[in-house]
Amino acid sequence: MKKVTLITGVTGQDGAYLSKFLLDQGYEVHGLLRRSASADVVDARLKWLGINGKIKLHDGNLTDLSGLIRVMQEVRPAEVYNLAAQSFVKSSWQQPLLTGQVTGVGAANMLEAVRIACPEARFYQASSSEMFGLIQEPVQSETTPFYPRSPYAAAKLYAHWMTVNYRESFHMHASSGILFNHESPLRGIEFVTRKITDGVARIKLGLEKTLALGNLDAKRDWGHARDYVKAMWLMLQQDKPDDYVIATGRTASVREFCQLAFGHVGLKMEDHVVVDERFLRPAEVDVLLGNPAKAKQKLGWAPETSLEDLVGEMVEADLQRLRGQEHL
Repeated sequence: MKKVTLITGVTGQDGAYLSKFLLDQGYEVHGLLRRSASADVVDARLKWLGINGKIKLHDGNLTDLSGLIRVMQEVRPAEVYNLAAQSFVKSSWQQPLLTGQVTGVGAANMLEAVRIACPEARFYQASSSEMFGLIQEPVQSETTPFYPRSPYAAAKLYAHWMTVNYRESFHMHASSGILFNHESPLRGIEFVTRKITDGVARIKLGLEKTLALGNLDAKRDWGHARDYVKAMWLMLQQDKPDDYVIATGRTASVREFCQLAFGHVGLKMEDHVVVDERFLRPAEVDVLLGNPAKAKQKLGWAPETSLEDLVGEMVEADLQRLRGQEHL
């Protein structure tokens, strides 16, 4: 018997990489799919990884508890990974209530659906380093106090504490991964790392001359999504549920990320990057730097991809896409 899993956000960056990882482990993978106007390209990431058609997709929405319960009853998963969210931080200021409903209350709906329909299932909640926000300690661990600085981070914090509450109240095997920034060639084009690598590729190919960005001095702990989804899985293989920081332990600024990307194709960022105030956040998170010691000790997890290799892989993928006029 194959182990059955259900992934929300299955067509996103993390959902695609996690699906591939679990398929390789022999799982039967089910995904929750929110119907949208762009349904014709919704599985682009799954196609990129060569796994579209191998995942059983179910219509559903995190804001619809009754629908979630029906999916749980139909799939009967042994493991549930809640990766779906309104996950673009800047948009959360323009859509704070939607972000709260989907990213925050949506996670509570998932927990309730699992509790009602398949309480023995193991549950993973995608928490975020953005919850640390205005950092209270120079290096953030599982015991660092949270200080969210965006509607997105506040919604994630509600989801995080609801996961803890369901674990303690109903004895569910519910764990949260406090993942620091993790990127890949499958990252959405609206995120700064992918905006950089796509821009570098366009400039290298002569399609553009400049790249407009916001705060170049913001620092993040950047890893590869492919490495981080393994940590999610490892959490649900433990005897006891818990919360884990997943990070590389290295921080780099947006400026440094740019320098690596432009340097990869033999260009200088100073010749092409311009700062545009439209891309500045109302409240900035200046620095994030994670301490993954607990994950290393208890899960045996460690990042496998360096920042330099990550940036190079993303730039090469965007060059390949633009040369073939493929879009993601």
